[in-house]
Amino acid sequence: MIKGIKFANIPVRDQDRALAFYTKKLGCRIITDSPFDGTQRWIELGFPRADTKLVLFTAPGQEKMIGGFMNVTFMADDVEATALALRQLGVEFVQEPQKADWGTSAILKDPDGNQFVLSTG
Repeated sequence: MIKGIKFANIPVRDQDRALAFYTKKLGCRIITDSPFDGTQRWIELGFPRADTKLVLFTAPGQEKMIGGFMNVTFMADDVEATALALRQLGVEFVQEPQKADWGTSAILKDPDGNQFVLSTG
């Protein structure tokens, strides 16, 4: 049986720039950073106290996926406070926190234009 999601792939143009963003601004830790195919590295990141990992890697032929809406939702206990802290670090939001019956959400963007939902857990 499936027991979880191992990682979510995030296609990026510049792995060094993306790595700096995800570690310095979003608080990820590096799990793996090793050569892959001569043009890219396999970069696996994790969040403290979370099992799911992010991979900063663009599969050959998938460059058109860079800069779109990602089917990945980041979770925070307090979306408004998290958005404020991230904004102070220079993270751009395309949708400010909005409250709904089910919780609060916002949409943030990485340096490649990939967009992610930030939602209450």
